[in-house]
Amino acid sequence: MTPGLGVGRVASPRDLGEGHVISERLRLGPLLRHVDDTTATIWVETEGPAFVEVEVGQECGRANTFAVHGHHYALVEVTGLLPGTATPYEVRVDGQPVWPSPEPELAHFPPSVIATLSPGRPLRMAFGSCRVSVSHDEAGHAAHGIDALRAYALHLAGAGAGAPDEGTGSGADGADDDPDGRPDLVLFLGDQVYADETTDEMRAFIEERRDPSESPGYELKDYEEYAHLYRLAWSEPANRWLLSTVPSAMIFDDHDIRDDWNTSLDWRQRIEATDWWHGRVVGGLASYWVHQHLGNLSPAERAEDALWLRIRDHSGPEHLDLTDEVDALADRADRQPDSYRWSFSRDFDTQARLVVVDSRAARVLQPDRRSILDDNEMAWLEERMQGGFDHLLIGTSLPYLLSPALHHLEALDEAAAEGAFGRVVAWVAEKARQGLDLEHWAAFQDGFVKVGRMTLDVASGARGSAPSTITFLSGDVHHSYVAQAWPDPAEERVVASTIVQAVCSPIRNPLPMAVQRVTALAARGQARPTGRLVGGKVPRSPLRWELVRGPWYDNNLAVLEVLSDRLRMRWWRGEVTGDVTRPELRVVADCTVG
Repeated sequence: MTPGLGVGRVASPRDLGEGHVISERLRLGPLLRHVDDTTATIWVETEGPAFVEVEVGQECGRANTFAVHGHHYALVEVTGLLPGTATPYEVRVDGQPVWPSPEPELAHFPPSVIATLSPGRPLRMAFGSCRVSVSHDEAGHAAHGIDALRAYALHLAGAGAGAPDEGTGSGADGADDDPDGRPDLVLFLGDQVYADETTDEMRAFIEERRDPSESPGYELKDYEEYAHLYRLAWSEPANRWLLSTVPSAMIFDDHDIRDDWNTSLDWRQRIEATDWWHGRVVGGLASYWVHQHLGNLSPAERAEDALWLRIRDHSGPEHLDLTDEVDALADRADRQPDSYRWSFSRDFDTQARLVVVDSRAARVLQPDRRSILDDNEMAWLEERMQGGFDHLLIGTSLPYLLSPALHHLEALDEAAAEGAFGRVVAWVAEKARQGLDLEHWAAFQDGFVKVGRMTLDVASGARGSAPSTITFLSGDVHHSYVAQAWPDPAEERVVASTIVQAVCSPIRNPLPMAVQRVTALAARGQARPTGRLVGGKVPRSPLRWELVRGPWYDNNLAVLEVLSDRLRMRWWRGEVTGDVTRPELRVVADCTVG
């Protein structure tokens, strides 16, 4: 134990509202982050400088906390675990047990476990995006629907799920007919927190700190407000338990920073002219690095991050305060996107490769070379778009394949906004781009075409043996669907892979009814080449596609399972049948591809 770091304090509860209680020593967490066959990473925020231990069976990981803007964090790496085991763990802060929690509201949940991966065991992964943090009573449900993540957590807890099953359920190919098996990973595809659409609880916190009549009003201003927003998002007991026992990976989307983040050069210039944006984007990216990004990486990958090495290797008697360094990293990443990479990838044996792409911060916005990914990021993606796996999974917060009509609208709007039809039309198209959120992959045609050709290379076996499936996993659009793609005849390709776009959105933030009607119309038909219709102003797409399932609009969470040469994906929602605070889980859609 490290002396002088708060040893001997007596733990006492701390109320966060809505009945949520966090111990005096443990401010937030634990979150189980990167887990492989022999290692695990656990994230915590403590109330002050501390020494944190995580004990897993005979193994124990230890770390001193580091500080950012007066908040204290530890990322504890545990090594030497046995593959294919599920072991309860204990967290101690300054020698005092803080998890499993003694808090009454967590007493009925099963013990949190670390379940290591087992070579050859079929992968199960949950995914989804867009979740607001509001109450789970009748008022909260009326405003935002039932939290699908919480409903899923309650189901797993009720089933006593501590470890993944071995794929021996009653369904075809060993698949379960209900979701009792614990996932190997939950992938959050953006908008875990809403920095621009704040809840009553967040607004009350803002009012305690500053005058909301001044910019940026009730939107987030700085790191301190982001830290509180994460606390609201991750402290509800059922979700807190889920995050403590299911490994998680995360990538941001626009609302983590601000709606339409990096839509265009015009958007960027206008937002940078405000007196509050710099503090906002630095606070947002700095807090993202601490709360989300570090835990995405394996110990070996983190060891390539110079700032993490300062944390890992710090051994002096003084507490390590990295406020200035983390802020500088965030500022530099915003101004020079190629200075830091937020994307990451993971291989699950030869079963699957998961590539998670930053489609927000790495954009190039200059009108003469707009791209959703800069050159470095595109090269990184190209290196990882390879065959040799049963399944290739590409996580990107923004759907790569939109509904056909939306895709064509965004592609045409980009051409118009960049001057293909004259200055007056360009002005109108830019207003439409920002006002209607026309800023997905389709609105960055250069990158869209490049990634489409990469996909066909993999699917045709030009980059190693073709996977059974190539699946884009996305969120953002507040409706869910499955689209299937094939080569445009002009490509003259023969592919062996099934190419799929699977969208799960929202987890909790439903789309207004009027917009639902529009997206339902946009989903009809096929996405076809548009070049002849607009005189070649829009590049010809290497792919054609159509929606084969959906759209649907429930708050839901999707679960993907590997079934030898196929994928099974199911979307689950919560439904109140009795106690309004304990929704039951219901299937929304069931789809097998491959």
